[in-house]
Amino acid sequence: MKAADRSYRRAVVGALVFTAAIVTWFGLARAGVVTGGRFPTPDDVWRSAQQIVSEPGYAGGTLWQHVLQSVRLVLMGFAVAIGTGVPLGLLMGSSRRADALIGPVFSMLRPIPPLAWIPLAILWLGLGDGAKIFLIWVSAFTPALINTYAGVRNVEPTLIEAARVHGARGARLVREVMVPGALPMIFTGLRLSLQTAWMTLVAAELVGAFTGLGKVLATASLDINPGMILFAMAWVGLLGYLSTKVLERVESKVLPWLAH
Repeated sequence: MKAADRSYRRAVVGALVFTAAIVTWFGLARAGVVTGGRFPTPDDVWRSAQQIVSEPGYAGGTLWQHVLQSVRLVLMGFAVAIGTGVPLGLLMGSSRRADALIGPVFSMLRPIPPLAWIPLAILWLGLGDGAKIFLIWVSAFTPALINTYAGVRNVEPTLIEAARVHGARGARLVREVMVPGALPMIFTGLRLSLQTAWMTLVAAELVGAFTGLGKVLATASLDINPGMILFAMAWVGLLGYLSTKVLERVESKVLPWLAH
């Protein structure tokens, strides 16, 4: 079965499951099982959508202002994460000396959850966007580094030896042999990093945010507004899904042989 056929079947199955879930939700609301006390009804979500889309919006802004702020923070944190995690993974994977020096420090810092960095983020960077980007970077950095490191270490040793025989050394060896060989694992790390960045967004936007989907969720929880909570959660999920699909499209262009 071709990759396109498999992707089509997955998309169809996913659409059917999603449709079934929505129909079930509407049916439970119509039957009175879902009353809106703890879980929102479709009417609750619809009213919340109307409120946040129109001026003056909700939690300090309209939906599009919140979406743009959240997307901006995620992309900036993700860019910093791959800009540091991928090169460091390449360095540690290609140099045993660098691995011996950096590996123990990384192993000690890795178990610390991103939320534990919030006090230091505020102390170092204040309540601006810098602290939020830092928290997203902390969470997204690890998958990028680990997968890049694993990708370099999994490159066939015979390829490396053959390249050395033909005069490839140092940066040239990394650029022409190790990076191409590690690219599938690097892209796996990028996908995980991007998904982790969206997962950390809500916590990051608790740090003095004026707008953003995380601010909407925090405000809606204080207002006991389950319709708005579900609506904001849906947007976080949708944006995470769309950004991951964009990254997968880039991967298919860079590594076309993996799509077959």
